Amino acid sequence: MCTTCGCGNGDTSIEGEAHSHTHSHTHSHTHSHTHSHAHAPGLSQGRMVQIEQDILAKNNSYAVANRQLLAARGIFALNLVSSPGSGKTTLLVKTIARLAGKLSITVIEGDQQTSQDAERIRATGAQAVQINTGKGCHLDAHMVGHALEKLDLTDDSVLMIENVGNLVCPAAFDLGEAHKVVIFSVTEGEDKPIKYPDMFAAADLMLLNKCDLLPYLDFDVEKAIAFAHRVQPKLEVIRTSATSGEGMEQWLAWIVRGAARTAQLRRK
Repeated sequence: MCTTCGCGNGDTSIEGEAHSHTHSHTHSHTHSHTHSHAHAPGLSQGRMVQIEQDILAKNNSYAVANRQLLAARGIFALNLVSSPGSGKTTLLVKTIARLAGKLSITVIEGDQQTSQDAERIRATGAQAVQINTGKGCHLDAHMVGHALEKLDLTDDSVLMIENVGNLVCPAAFDLGEAHKVVIFSVTEGEDKPIKYPDMFAAADLMLLNKCDLLPYLDFDVEKAIAFAHRVQPKLEVIRTSATSGEGMEQWLAWIVRGAARTAQLRRK
């Protein structure tokens, strides 16, 4: 599926339906996921670089189409990225609940298997579409474009894309979002930003999550933020906890501001 890690070409499914590329769609882009692997025997370094460039160029063309669709509808789209277990689904559930009646939120859920996270989102009353990537380690813009077709999108709303838990490959794939938001849990090491710099460099906002656990951990918040700013000096940081509510008002205000700007641009 990508040359970064050589992940497999497992069947992608959206809401449990096998994603075959022989059927027709209302959008005009072509449908091939012929992602070659950088690990394939006999490939030269130059050929691997060319394959990666081709994959990313094709993805970027789908991302442009997604972005144009979302902009035309005034939809503020966020790509939520993190390691597995960072608490992003719990944070998302609390975010939807706190913004109920203020903003319409729809969700695209990405996981290798199961629809458990999408079911958690639907329990809040929000729409959610599950993408299962099989052996794949990230969402791409083509998958997201198909998922958008299954959502009853509302103008001037918010789209949350919860990516597969992985701090490597999702950094390289534009989905058509307005911003990447990286969720970094205090249960991880402070040096995560410098170990996985591409993801933190690609993000516009970092949520330092699970801060309610800080009294029980040997975690240096200031060092973690300094490492993140070493990689991305302009990175905004909000300390959050879905359990205690710390930082939630600041996070919600950030979303509301972004949604208002996006809706205003649609009307111009």
